[in-house]
Amino acid sequence: MKHSTVVWIMIALVLGSCTSLFQKGQNQFQAGEYQLAISTFSRILEEDPDNKEANFYIAESFRLTNRVEKADAYYAKLLEEDETFESYYRLGQSYKSQGKYEEAAEAFSKAKAYTLDDTYQRWTDKELADLEAIESIENYFPYIEVENYRLLNTPGIEYGTVVNQGFLYFTSSRQSSGIYAATGMPYTQIFRTRAEGVNVDVQGIQPMPEFRNEPGLNQGAIAISPDGNTIIYARGNSTFRKDLPDVHLFASYFRGGGFTQPIWMNVNEDEFFYNTTPAFSPDGNELYFSSNRPNGQGGLDLYRATKLANGDFGNAVNLGPQINTPGNEMFPYVAPDGKLYFASDGHPGFGKLDLFVAERTDKGWEVKNLGPNVNTISDDFAIFFTKYPTEGFLSSNREGGLGDDDIYFFVDKTPKPKIVNVYLNVTTKESKDDGTEVVLPQTRVVLYDAENKNVGGDFSNTNGRLRFTLAPEQNFSMIASKSGYFTKSITYDTRGKTPRPEDLIQDVTNITLDTTIVLEPLILERAIVLENIYYDLDKADIRPDAALELDKLVQILKDNPSIRIELSSHTDARASDAYNDALSQRRAESAVAYIVSQGIDASRLVARGYGKRQLIIENAQTEEEHQVNRRTEFKVIEITN
Repeated sequence: MKHSTVVWIMIALVLGSCTSLFQKGQNQFQAGEYQLAISTFSRILEEDPDNKEANFYIAESFRLTNRVEKADAYYAKLLEEDETFESYYRLGQSYKSQGKYEEAAEAFSKAKAYTLDDTYQRWTDKELADLEAIESIENYFPYIEVENYRLLNTPGIEYGTVVNQGFLYFTSSRQSSGIYAATGMPYTQIFRTRAEGVNVDVQGIQPMPEFRNEPGLNQGAIAISPDGNTIIYARGNSTFRKDLPDVHLFASYFRGGGFTQPIWMNVNEDEFFYNTTPAFSPDGNELYFSSNRPNGQGGLDLYRATKLANGDFGNAVNLGPQINTPGNEMFPYVAPDGKLYFASDGHPGFGKLDLFVAERTDKGWEVKNLGPNVNTISDDFAIFFTKYPTEGFLSSNREGGLGDDDIYFFVDKTPKPKIVNVYLNVTTKESKDDGTEVVLPQTRVVLYDAENKNVGGDFSNTNGRLRFTLAPEQNFSMIASKSGYFTKSITYDTRGKTPRPEDLIQDVTNITLDTTIVLEPLILERAIVLENIYYDLDKADIRPDAALELDKLVQILKDNPSIRIELSSHTDARASDAYNDALSQRRAESAVAYIVSQGIDASRLVARGYGKRQLIIENAQTEEEHQVNRRTEFKVIEITN
């Protein structure tokens, strides 16, 4: 079939147009003008949807400008024609950044089948493992709530907050006079306004006054030293031939009443390295930043530089493989407790950049994802605490925002714990000779906690009453004392006596408990029988049941360190005087030896065996009457100061 001359001319024009568009798009891509390249190659795809090169350049332009989530259709188109590791791997990244985890796992698995390279195999294995780990990610701050700072944001770009000396500094594309060709977004500059914590004066926002924002450059990711005298920020993406095209760190110092013009920092090391997102340590002696310099773990890594004698920073050290990954680590923040917060797309996360915390352990750093109440499938980064660890700012381009990157604030809304007040009513009494108990007023009672720390004390009133406030689920002890009485200690345990926390309904629950302390009169030479002190026939060994009773006397001696006692043993009237005297003496000495073994000074004890010379029941007939005569007693024989 022959074509007319007009048709041939039209075909030639189309082919010539595509050729010129393709060359234009290539030039734009190679110049880093990715958004322009996307526009150019999109025009080619309108005429030729299957054009392999156009699909490739658009996909890569989106990926290289951190918009890989928009590249899935283009990588899928490439795979229709040629299945490669690269296209499957990038497709997996695109799906993951959209939260399509099953599709991402399938793409990564297919990518693995198209390479024998050990490094690529490790990459896909890690991606698959990270996807499996998503379900197990827990909230690091369970009660943190994140909210868009809508009054601060614009439809453009806002990110990277720092608060210093009552001012909030942040990066924004507002008031920009130029477009950054790589992303099609306005250039960013640094702004300042007053702030107190997360409360920001949104009416007073102005370009930072310390030094001038420069046109035709992206300026942002600012860090300010704790003393406020040094400002370090990232600057780059210049289109001027005499300036640096990549991003580098610049510093401005407070000198002579003002800040100096920013100067290029030696910590950059080389004009071809990418250095960004600086942050000071809490003491200002270390500088943390992100860089893609050689011999790292891959992508952007976190580095730490130390302050030199001249005030500059140098000797940058890579933070190592526990922090850095083959992906990107950026936006460090060093907390007062030494924890390192940062953003990464290389550790197990939900999509793109997530926020992580690294804690020091005896095995180095342990990295934890901050969890789904902080992170999303989008970029979440640039955390800054205004009140550690309960409030601050972060940046994100998550769904529902006002513009591209937005500033968010967060507050810890941990619910106030429900309070349980335990009131213990104590009644002090004395024991009478007839076995009755009567109120003993003006008795001093001292309260001690489980660590034997004095936590309260008072005298009982005329009704023998006083009250203590105790903590739930703890054990305490009380010592009651009054002149003329044996001092007495008792333990009191509130465990199990209050409702379980999950059963509490009211914010404050009051529980009232009662206990009584009975004191014995302290009368010199008055015998007090120790009940249930038994010995085996014709033996003086202390039996376990007798030891339990003697422990009570041990406690009396500990509670009353000023008394000295006689411990006496008595027999019944059976057997000879000599036999009973010897047996009772042995038993008294055995009891004293046991008491000494429990920590009581031997000088406070006298052992005396009375045999059958002090019978309570003369002419005892029954076994019960003989048992009354067979007894162990003690009496106070001396009271020292």
